[in-house]
Amino acid sequence: MSIALETDLRAVAERGAADLGPDASAEQVLAWAAETFDSLIVASNMQDAVLVDLAAKAKPGVEILFLETGYHFAETIGTRDAVEQVYDVSIVDAKAARTVAEQDATEGKDLFARDPNRCCALRKVAPLQDTLARYDAWVTGVRRVEAPTRATTPLVTYDEKFGLVKINPIAAWSDEDMATYITEHGILVNPLVDAGYPSIGCAPCTAKPLPGADPRSGRWAGTSKIECGLHPS
Repeated sequence: MSIALETDLRAVAERGAADLGPDASAEQVLAWAAETFDSLIVASNMQDAVLVDLAAKAKPGVEILFLETGYHFAETIGTRDAVEQVYDVSIVDAKAARTVAEQDATEGKDLFARDPNRCCALRKVAPLQDTLARYDAWVTGVRRVEAPTRATTPLVTYDEKFGLVKINPIAAWSDEDMATYITEHGILVNPLVDAGYPSIGCAPCTAKPLPGADPRSGRWAGTSKIECGLHPS
């Protein structure tokens, strides 16, 4: 079904969360999503294709949202292209209103270094908001172990920021769960992971973490920033 009214979407989210319960498997959550929503999109940062594989099995031909910021590593773009060839999905590139060159001309060069929050707002949050406006629900790969801001992530909720249902089927997965699924199902993984990048974002704002450091410490290293604004704490 396709649900248009915000109040309906909120009610659907609450009902889905109650029916599934807190211990539903990723497969159960995605089966519910596929049955409930015609208008559904899955967000992937192309670090790996775990969520893509799960979603494609639940809803063949599902649309996969990729935020094309203009600052990605070449390996991330290559992973995106490979995902579209290997899995039964359709990639939707969400792009900022201005190219990187146009942004440099209006905001000044290397906005990401001077004001990373504004850069993320222009190149990630705004394109995501514009894209999600066409859907009733979105699926994310957010996991509770990734950061303190994500520790209470529910499986299903109403997304107040974007005004639709937000589904987090692998919220409870550990790093070990991810590694096991990747091995058992032969999942595509961004080659940067094996090169020492356990959390991959835009190239200018992603560094290799120090040995033993938090995997996300390489994101916006040297700043207090830990989230890009897509997933409010």
